[in-house]
Parts: sequence; structure tokens; C-alpha cells
Amino acid sequence: MTTLHDTSVRGFASDNYSGVHPEVLAAIAAANDGHQVAYGEDAYTARLQEVFAHHFGEGVQAFPVFNGTGANVTGLQSMLPRWGAVIAASTAHINVDEGGAPERVAGIKILNVPSDDGKLTPELVDREAWGWGDEHRAQPLVVSITQSTELGTLYTPGEITALADHAHAHGMRLHLDGARLSNAAAALDLPLRAFTTDVGVDVLSFGGTKNGALGGEAVVVLDPAASDGLLFLRKLNMQLASKMRFISAQLIALLDPANDLYLRNARHANAMAARLRAGVEAGIADGTITGVSFSQPTQSNGVFATLPDGVADELRKAFRFYDWDASRNEVRWMCSFDTHEDDVDAFVAELARLT
Repeated sequence: MTTLHDTSVRGFASDNYSGVHPEVLAAIAAANDGHQVAYGEDAYTARLQEVFAHHFGEGVQAFPVFNGTGANVTGLQSMLPRWGAVIAASTAHINVDEGGAPERVAGIKILNVPSDDGKLTPELVDREAWGWGDEHRAQPLVVSITQSTELGTLYTPGEITALADHAHAHGMRLHLDGARLSNAAAALDLPLRAFTTDVGVDVLSFGGTKNGALGGEAVVVLDPAASDGLLFLRKLNMQLASKMRFISAQLIALLDPANDLYLRNARHANAMAARLRAGVEAGIADGTITGVSFSQPTQSNGVFATLPDGVADELRKAFRFYDWDASRNEVRWMCSFDTHEDDVDAFVAELARLT
């Protein structure tokens, strides 16, 4: 097949815009010969359980799925009765970016809490953690956090411990949306279990697509007592892959302890975001960039900034990116595993030209 797109076009809109890491493509090809049993009874999905146990601890269970929304919806649904509700930050992906899937597909009420940095605290959770036993109120039974958050910020292990302890003390469970969990591991310089299993997270979504996979995520059950019915819910939610070996092979390629591709990719993406911010900061300092300020700390692979009127649309003629809050000219610039230093430098130079 002939390449249909201009491979020289680069952007900062989403880490979903990136291609597939060559090592992931090689893993898919390696899994392609011959026949394997469908629906997860294959050698690759069996090996994947061992790989997840290495990173998250013995006894965890991984359920590969197609996408992040499917992982979140299916995982949360397995944690809740029909009358259950989830407390989440108002910026959470499950609240604003999943097309109502938690509500429409899983029947889950989202109790959202405003948060300036995308993070929850026990005090913020308490704004919605009430009404147990009241038949008129959806029962808050799960707290859901994102690591790294939708605003690019990070929870420390201590902050997650505090949330887990607080949730568990109220009879709630802790769910973690880990679409960019690899970026958090790279930024924190910690093993994956150090800020998940070891600090009280019960169920998480592990993201591969944003970090070099063709398409593959997993629901990971860290505490079997917190989840029920995933064997059936995955099929009900149309997330059961018949040729599951190809999703599992991608996640193995990322997480293989002998390779740690997930960390290499995430470290690079984070470094490119740091380079982008540093370049803009240098331009602000020397006066070549004016009217630009940052709205969030840059702790992973996203940079959040506010721009002068009209600049975003002009800048998008050269590099695609998204508005975050158009009412105040706030934008989001995302870096990925295949962002080049030259991409970043060209972007900063164009921003300087326009401001």
C-alpha cells in the first residue's frame, strides 16, 4: 500500500497522533505465524499475566481490551453495583472525554469535584462522599483518579496512599485511570507498583496506545476483592478481542522487564515536554516570546499554556494542537515517544515569530 499521508507533518495535539514503535510492530509480526486459541487462551496472553505480575505484584489479573474508554468503563463497572457512583475530578477523562460512556454503557453516576490541578485530595473527595444509605442518592462507592492527570500533573505515592486510606475507611474503592501511567513512572522514577499496588489502588487501567502501541490497554485488578465479573463484562462491553494475542504481544513488548520499552518511550516524551517548556521559558526571559504564560506545572509529557488573542489559530497552521479552555486562550501541547528535538525547536521558533 502507498503511504497516503505527509510523513513530514508533526504536531503537539495528542500522543495518540504518534505512530507505532518499531519494537511493538516487530512483536505483532512475531506473534503472527501459525494459529493460537482465540479470546485470550493463547501463549501471549498467558505470558502477559506474568509480565504484569512482575510490575504490579503476584496475584494481579490483567484483562486486555481495545481502548482506554473500554478499560475505564469495564473496570469501573466491575467495581460497582447498579446503584453505585464514582467520585472523580471534574477534569477526569471519564467525566468529560468519554462521550457519556460510563453513564450510557455502564449506568454509572459520576460525582465530579472541581480541582484546579486535576488532582483529588481526601478533602475534595468529602464534598461528594456522603449519603450512604439514602435511597434517593447514587451511592459513592469508588474514587477514581488519573495518573498522570489530564492536566499533566502527578500524584506522589503519599498522596495516593492518603486517598486510598480515606476511600477504604469509608467503604469505597480506589480506581486509577492509567492512560499515561508510564509517563508517571518515568517522571517519578519509581516502579509501577510503588504508586499503585503498594499504596492501595484496587483496580487500574493500563495505557499502551499513547506510549507506542498500535492499540491496546488493559484492566488490571490489583485487589481481587474489589472487582467482580470482568470475565463477562469485557464481552458485554464489546472489549473482548478474538485475536487477543496481538493486543497482548504489544503490551509485552512495552513491559518486558528485559527491555522496559514503556520507560524508554515515556522518558523521551517527558523530556521533549521539558525541552518545549524550557524553550518557551527562555523566549519569555529574553523577550522573543511575549504574552505567553503557563497554567500548570509540566510534570509529565504535557505543557499547558495561555496565549495572546489569535496566536493559537496562527500557530496551528504549522503545528496542530488543541485548545484546553478557549475562553481564556488556554492550550495543551502534548509530546510523544516519537517527538524529535527538531520538532520542539521549530515549534518554539514559530511561537516566537508569532508573538
